[in-house]
Amino acid sequence: MQKVVKNAVEAIRGLTDNMSVLFGGFGLCGIPENCIQAIYDAGIKGLTCYSNNAGIDGWGLGLLLQKHQMKKMIASYVGENKEFERQLLAGELEVELIPQGTLAERIRAGGAGIPAFFVPAGYGTEVQGNKEVREYNGKMHLLEMGITADFAIVKAWKGDEYGNLIYRNTANNFNNMMASAGKITIAEVEELVPAGALDPNQIHTPGIYVQRIFQGVNYQKKIEFVTTRD
Repeated sequence: MQKVVKNAVEAIRGLTDNMSVLFGGFGLCGIPENCIQAIYDAGIKGLTCYSNNAGIDGWGLGLLLQKHQMKKMIASYVGENKEFERQLLAGELEVELIPQGTLAERIRAGGAGIPAFFVPAGYGTEVQGNKEVREYNGKMHLLEMGITADFAIVKAWKGDEYGNLIYRNTANNFNNMMASAGKITIAEVEELVPAGALDPNQIHTPGIYVQRIFQGVNYQKKIEFVTTRD
């Protein structure tokens, strides 16, 4: 199976309005910059987006917010984005906030074919809502559903022609688990190498989960808060 595509525009073919998409990364670290830009340029709208966060104003998923391309955002942290806050308060964007560990496990479970599980986080809070509650070991737990999506878009440090991926440091957060939870998984990588060039013991995501891969360009790797010493 030929998995290598030329660029982000080719990688996102078939991604259309009103689909659900998992976006890897943590803050602005390890986000699929090229694919987000391609979705922005294509004007695809009505998206249900799953991500740890919503980027910042004008970057990351914040780009998609600018043109109202999101219908719903499912995330665990959204505190760095003023436009996100404005759209939420104005009723222009549906939002579901999930405790970070629960979000990670829901995605991992979805990728593993586990439909649901019980977790104590969120019990007695607004997160509980109408979810089923059970007691285990003297503690109340909520029923949470596994998450899958039409597309998963991840960013890796290195990848090979078969789709095997290696992430670096914090960029491993959410990318690894999301790669298994998309019906179609796209990987953009900083370095694309021939099959067999990666040490099998270092691979985080096996290529079986990846349908399309390309070498990205012009990564900006922005920082949310730049802190320097006097």
